[in-house]
Amino acid sequence: MGKLSQILFLTASAGRVFASCAYGTHLMPRAEEGEAVPVATFGYTGITGPHNWAALDSPANNVCATGTTQSPIDMVDSVFELIDASALSIEVNDMPEGADFENLGSTVEVITQGGTLSFDNKTFELQQFHFHLPSEHLDNGTSQAMEMHMVWQSAEGEIAVIGAYINIATGAVASASVKRGLNTRSRLFQRQAEANGTAPVAGTDTPTVLLETIFSVVDQISTPGTKVKTPPLVMSEVVDLLKAGQFQAYSGSLTTPPCSEGVNWRVSTSKLSISPSSFIKARDVIGFNSRFPQNTPGQPNILMISALGAAAAAVSAVGAGAA
Repeated sequence: MGKLSQILFLTASAGRVFASCAYGTHLMPRAEEGEAVPVATFGYTGITGPHNWAALDSPANNVCATGTTQSPIDMVDSVFELIDASALSIEVNDMPEGADFENLGSTVEVITQGGTLSFDNKTFELQQFHFHLPSEHLDNGTSQAMEMHMVWQSAEGEIAVIGAYINIATGAVASASVKRGLNTRSRLFQRQAEANGTAPVAGTDTPTVLLETIFSVVDQISTPGTKVKTPPLVMSEVVDLLKAGQFQAYSGSLTTPPCSEGVNWRVSTSKLSISPSSFIKARDVIGFNSRFPQNTPGQPNILMISALGAAAAAVSAVGAGAA
C-alpha cells in the first residue's frame, strides 16, 4: 500500500469524531450512566491532527477547514470587545462530594453539578470544564502554560465558553493572604483539602486551590476512557477571581471537531495559577492538545489559504519538471 493510500485509509477509518470540547452539550450528549467514557478519534498531530480534521468526518467537520470565525485566535485589541465582569452573572455550585473527572483522550474534563452564566438577556447552564496544554488562545501573541474552558449551554442550544489562562506559579505554595480572603464556606473546604493533602501550604505564591485539588488525582486517569472522583471542589475561589477581572468577548467556534461556529467566547483577563509539580502531573496525562491559532474572525479560513498555496506550488513544480 502506497503512502497516499495509507493516509486515505487511516482518514476513512477514523470515523465519526467523539469526545470533543462540546461533550455534554446537545452537539455531543453525555454517555448514559454506566456507559463507557468516550475516547476521541481525533488528535493534535499527524493524520488525525487539526490540518486534517475536516477529512476525518466529512461533511460534519467541513467547517473546520472552511469556516471564517474559527477559534482559537490571537487575542489582540482589534478582535474582541472588552467587557466588565459586571456585565455577566456567574454562579457555579461547589461540589462537596467531589466530581467525576474523565480522560476523553483529547482532554481531561470535570463534570459539573450546576451553574449559570447570564449576559445579553440569555442564560446558560454549565455543562463541564476541561483543559488545554498549552493555551489555545494567545494572549497578545504569547502562549500561556494551559487554558481552562468552562462550557455552557442555553435552553435554545446556544453555546458559550469562558476561557481562563493558567500560568505556572514561581513556587509551589499558596499565600496566607489568599487564605484570609476566602469566605467561610471556602475556608471549610480549604481545611478539608488540607486534611486530604491536596491543598498547597501557606507561603508567598498562590497556585489556584481548585486546580491543585483537581490535578492531585489526574495520574489516576492516565489512560483514555477512565474516570475518577475528585476530592471536594470549591468553585467560589475561581468564580470570585473571574468576577474581579474583565472579559474579552468575540464570536468564534469550538476548538475541536466539528468546529461549530456561533460560540460566545468570553476570555478572562484574570489568570489562574498552577504549581510546577501539578503542571507536570497534568502534562504527563494531557500531553499536547492545542489547536493552532486561526485567522482573524471574518478572514478566509487559514486551511483554505494553505490549500491554495499548496496547489500553486504543485502546479509550479509540475511546470518545472516538464521544462
